Amino acid sequence: MPFSPVSGTLVMPATPAPRSSSDPAWTAPLLADPHAVGDKAQRVRRMFAAIAPSYDLNNRLHSLGMDQHWRSVAVKMAEVKATDTIVDVACGTGDLTLKLARKKSEARCQNPDGGVVGIDFTYDMLPIARRKAAGLGGSAPAFMQGDAMALPLADKSVDLVSIAFGIRNVADWGKAIDEFARVLKPGGRLIILEFSLPENALLRGLYNFYFRRVLPRTATWISGDQTGAYRYLPESVNTFISREEMQERMARAGFAAIEARPLTLGICVCYKGARA
Repeated sequence: MPFSPVSGTLVMPATPAPRSSSDPAWTAPLLADPHAVGDKAQRVRRMFAAIAPSYDLNNRLHSLGMDQHWRSVAVKMAEVKATDTIVDVACGTGDLTLKLARKKSEARCQNPDGGVVGIDFTYDMLPIARRKAAGLGGSAPAFMQGDAMALPLADKSVDLVSIAFGIRNVADWGKAIDEFARVLKPGGRLIILEFSLPENALLRGLYNFYFRRVLPRTATWISGDQTGAYRYLPESVNTFISREEMQERMARAGFAAIEARPLTLGICVCYKGARA
């Protein structure tokens, strides 16, 4: 039965995904190209389950608060309407989902339609998102566990799909984009917020020094992580597709009016496309 975001139903599995032993999810050989690892999905889920409690703190500290700014830019580019049905995929602890819900509430008309739902592959993120949403009352989004490559949504049922810092974690990111196209109504918008690398070689070198040498140590110390999550992060960005490849794949999936907006010297890019 397809999930209807309009219903506002909170859907969670009865139990979280099982946690693994202390063996790392990511080792040096796997990090040479984490996107080519056959069981990437299971490793990503185990990784995020491990770092969920400290996820927000590490995001704020290691981006110097810019992660919230980037999400605000994504919301602005999304052009949220009061009548939009919105799905935020790979919602994590709900930061972007909540910003979208607040924007929709600000735009609320007399008889608004639609709702907001956050979907994440890792159960352990969802209780945190739900607690953060508690203060929004009737405008609070719903949260459910789901897979970006097989969304539990009907065809052409959504006005806006967003995904922030999650597309490179999907086992088959191209399949996820096809899935976003499937659930979007004609004219519906897709917003993809994702890390990138500065195009300037000097800036890229300085950024990667921080990204590969400093962040993994401090973030791992804060989180107590043993899965290798913060060694996976920089390597997953460095081995991911180019901006041009992302835009080409969006076009093949049926998106038009595609744009890519670099943010903060190209550390992050916000992509936007409209379903043809």
